[in-house]
Amino acid sequence: MKKILLIDDSALMRTVLSDIINSDSRFQVVDKAKDGVEGLDLLKKNTYDAVVLDINMPRMDGITLLRELQKNKIRAKIMMASTDTKEGAKVTMDALDLGALDFVHKPDRASECRGEDFTKHFINTLAAVAESKAPVSVKAFSIDEAKESRKVVELVSKSASKITGNRIVAIASSTGGPRALQSVIPKLPKNLKTPVVLVQHMPEGFTASLAERLDSLSDVRVKEAAEGDVLQPGWVYISRGGKHMHIIKQGSKSIIHYMDGPTREGVRPCANFMYESLMDSDYDEVCCVVLTGMGADGTEGIKNLKTKKKVYVIGQEESTCTVYGMPKAVATAGLVDQVVKLENVAQEIILHVGVN
Repeated sequence: MKKILLIDDSALMRTVLSDIINSDSRFQVVDKAKDGVEGLDLLKKNTYDAVVLDINMPRMDGITLLRELQKNKIRAKIMMASTDTKEGAKVTMDALDLGALDFVHKPDRASECRGEDFTKHFINTLAAVAESKAPVSVKAFSIDEAKESRKVVELVSKSASKITGNRIVAIASSTGGPRALQSVIPKLPKNLKTPVVLVQHMPEGFTASLAERLDSLSDVRVKEAAEGDVLQPGWVYISRGGKHMHIIKQGSKSIIHYMDGPTREGVRPCANFMYESLMDSDYDEVCCVVLTGMGADGTEGIKNLKTKKKVYVIGQEESTCTVYGMPKAVATAGLVDQVVKLENVAQEIILHVGVN
């Protein structure tokens, strides 16, 4: 049974979330704290399989607690409980930069947490965090590091300038993805010969903040994809949370088109839809990249894509994954052409699709 620490300033929310966690035989809430001060004291004394951490609390909030854990070199598997406001999304991105592994959007009212959809999502996310590896480094990828990595990229790019053909890069990621993407996207050169489309499992309101964060670190342009966007080389288009992103043909152009609909593989957006939408595209080849994440999203989509298109699949190597779920699924299905450590993913993308 996994031991869980719950940190939340609302007594009612602590009770409701404890009931949810304890209702699953895999978990038990063994300690509770009403703020970061109490939480830090418990984390200095005890070890837990996972920590559920609120963001907005008196005395010491969740972000400050994460910084204190860094300062004290305390390793913990943290799942944030976040709001759905724009400010909450940005704070959540800060939390992921500081070592949190994943997050859930916590409803404003404790009573709404008892719904079946939230309970299932909460438990699935907690399971992924509890089974995951704590980050190898809790230090966020900085602008200076991005600049240093580009020196390597420049050398790689020289040997990738002769690649021909109409190609596209399609990336799928989930748990641990926001941090993993900071080791991939900022290393891509602005003269990348292809567009990049990306599905990161996140709810509505959070993908815009992810795009802004990656754009600030990168030479390529990064944006949350909008309906009707025309795909351009040197741009990264992140699927909007809460909708399924498709790439469709419009004359000689490839454009973004969103669809509503039920979840698939338990998620929305789902990478399977993104991959399958490329089956009828004008691209000669699709470079599929599957990064860290729980579940098997991407496997079925790539399998179907391969029936119509030339596909090259790069899977993240297990030791560098927060959760070795999605990359394992494509590898087990025999779909992977190359297994790569996270720090080398960008250069392999460049070598495969080329630069202008």
